[in-house]
Amino acid sequence: MKQQDSMFTKGLALFSGLTSFGFVYYAVGIWTAAHAPEWDKVFAYVAAGYGLGNVYILSAAWRNQSTWPAWANKLIAFCFFGVFLMDMWKTGVASGLEYVGALGVACVLWLNWFAVRRIAPGGGR
Repeated sequence: MKQQDSMFTKGLALFSGLTSFGFVYYAVGIWTAAHAPEWDKVFAYVAAGYGLGNVYILSAAWRNQSTWPAWANKLIAFCFFGVFLMDMWKTGVASGLEYVGALGVACVLWLNWFAVRRIAPGGGR
């Protein structure tokens, strides 16, 4: 049972790292676009900040420093999701399918927080 728990935690950490790099990749794509609107560039900075911040928090949790990584991850996830919702509102919602996308982003942010919580000492084991 212990090995399955360890594999699950490592899988969550891998997922969290990959999604963080996905946010950074998305941001770099916007920055290098030829005619990106200014608001999208601002959102790209926030997305890159979340991605890089999550990688740092994940590595801090992995090094078993303390229990602060779970709180820090929760804070940056709430901030990022707030800016994400503002971006949705600013650019306009074309269809109800965009709300499903927002729910998907919320699930990714929750899974990233859950990964940090599982890795951090005393977090969720």
